[in-house]
Amino acid sequence: MTWELAEEHLEFRETCRAFTDRKVRPLVDGAEAAGTFPAELWKELGAAGLLGLVTPADHGGAEGDALAVALLAEELSRASGGIAVTVLVSAYMAGPHIVRSGTPEQQGRWLASLAAGEAVAAIAVTEPGTGSDVAAITSTARRTPDGWVLDGRKMFITNAGLADVLVVAARSGGPRHGGITLFLVERDTPGLSFGRPLAKMGWHSSDTREVVLDGVEIPADAVLGAEGRGFHQIMEGFQLERVALAAMGLGHAAECLDLARAYVRDREAFGAPLAHLQTIRHRIAAMEIGLEAARLVTYQSAARLDAGHPEAAASVARAKYLAAVTANRVVDDAVQLFGGAGFVEESPVARHYRDARILRIGGGTDEIQLEILSRGMGS
Repeated sequence: MTWELAEEHLEFRETCRAFTDRKVRPLVDGAEAAGTFPAELWKELGAAGLLGLVTPADHGGAEGDALAVALLAEELSRASGGIAVTVLVSAYMAGPHIVRSGTPEQQGRWLASLAAGEAVAAIAVTEPGTGSDVAAITSTARRTPDGWVLDGRKMFITNAGLADVLVVAARSGGPRHGGITLFLVERDTPGLSFGRPLAKMGWHSSDTREVVLDGVEIPADAVLGAEGRGFHQIMEGFQLERVALAAMGLGHAAECLDLARAYVRDREAFGAPLAHLQTIRHRIAAMEIGLEAARLVTYQSAARLDAGHPEAAASVARAKYLAAVTANRVVDDAVQLFGGAGFVEESPVARHYRDARILRIGGGTDEIQLEILSRGMGS
């Protein structure tokens, strides 16, 4: 048994870090100020092989694994949560539904383009009135002689304004879990429209909007997977999504820990560097312990997901909860150590503080993860 990354994963982590340092970091300030994802990154990410880690090789992918996705998420998030989540939603939250459930025609239409950064995907599940209760969605899919008509509203949809294709969940049958189907809806489909970008606390460089389905007519072959199995497909997709979000927390925490270490070495108070104060050194040590614990749990969850381990879902829930909570605590400690300098927008720790907060909500709240882990306790 080893708790260390294998050589191939260590090398991949270095590839991700080098790409982030060279290609992503120089664009962060401009993307945050403009409130947009830097479009030139898509093809660079594709050329570097970072968009097809779970895509079959015959569709231009690298046939990687969940641990590789976690490493990519961690490194991208060290630079920017908004940029990271834009990439991850397209390649590892929406795209994998086509990998797992798409017909050969659907896969041929989209997978190579998504892996190359020539197309962008989004997943539209969340609705204004349902939140965490996926089984309660009210958007409808009505069968017609030519296919389907979709009606409803989706809210908080990342990449909505960028996506060439959306994975849309709608109710095609009865109530709750068994009545939901997934559909592929292309951007220019009549009746599909988008609200203005939402002004968010964090992830300023990501695109988040309302999606409106108003009589959206799609062909019969737009069904993604099996009719009525959409809820189960969504739950399956949540596993990799939650690993990626947990790893984003690692990235925010790791970056803030590095920034805090450098700051307390250089910043003087009472005639000496802050690092000379025991209380400061102990806080840094506690931040490091929390980060390393969350990292081990997150990497384990990815490895178990890859291996089909019977406890994979519990491991993923544990990682999603722990990494999100730990990230928020570590970035908060970093702001505290920076003092007033950490409270101004120019400070990177302020951006990480804003970006990390959503990780306890998106992809399944803290409460959802705790419910997964505690099921059966009261029976």
